[in-house]
Amino acid sequence: MTVPVLAILGLSAAISSFYTVEEGHVGIVKRFSEAKYQENPGLHFKAPFIDVIEEIEVRTRKNQEKMPSSTSEQMPVTVHASVNWTVDKAAAIDLFRKYGGLNQFEQRILDPRFRAAVKTIIPKFTAEKLIQDRATAIMGIESELMEEMKGFPVSVDNIQIENIVLPAKYLQSIETKQTEKNLADAEKFKLDRQKLEAMREVNTADAQAQAIIKVAEAEAKATEIKGLAEAKAIEAKAKSLRNNPLIIALTQAQNWDGKLPTTVMSEKAALPILKLPEPKE
Repeated sequence: MTVPVLAILGLSAAISSFYTVEEGHVGIVKRFSEAKYQENPGLHFKAPFIDVIEEIEVRTRKNQEKMPSSTSEQMPVTVHASVNWTVDKAAAIDLFRKYGGLNQFEQRILDPRFRAAVKTIIPKFTAEKLIQDRATAIMGIESELMEEMKGFPVSVDNIQIENIVLPAKYLQSIETKQTEKNLADAEKFKLDRQKLEAMREVNTADAQAQAIIKVAEAEAKATEIKGLAEAKAIEAKAKSLRNNPLIIALTQAQNWDGKLPTTVMSEKAALPILKLPEPKE
């Protein structure tokens, strides 16, 4: 070989000795097609012309599926679902050795089990329950898939049901039913409000009646007390008169209007008293 050829070969060997691994990935170093070890992101060295690098993403990945299924009442439904999952970084080389890379793992392991989990859980729900309680369905699918994925070098992060497609006639019936329910709830609210107002009026009338009764009772009590006081005063006055005749004379004198009587009582009849004319001056 000439010197220039050797120089080119040497330069090529030196260049091929260096490689980099992108962030969010690990590098699988293959030698003669056999996976030897894995490297983290950054600059690394390898055997030139012998080692080959294949990267595996270890960031969260998202797989989406559009799956036909049926509800518990045998109504056809199409579920649009997705799963977020992550490769165990430390075990990336094991995944590569067993399945040949991410695409093979998704096609042979993850996606079939994801579809099976969805088709296992969805038929447990009625169409109405599936729409109203999507979160419970998601939890069921997630639990089912996690159980199926035990032992694989990946973790299931979360699952989403992004859309549920039901027959148009059923959706229309649901809308009608919901409208009727809303009207019924509004009517019930109106009746409850009327009952509350009626009870308020009854309570107000009862309170007013109780107030009137209290006032009447107070007035009756006051009259009673006043009557008792007057009776006691009369009794005391009568007792005083009995015990002191002079009080009678005094009372008569106080009440005399200054006029002499015009008659005098006799045994047979009242006789007039002669009134002598006053002397003229």
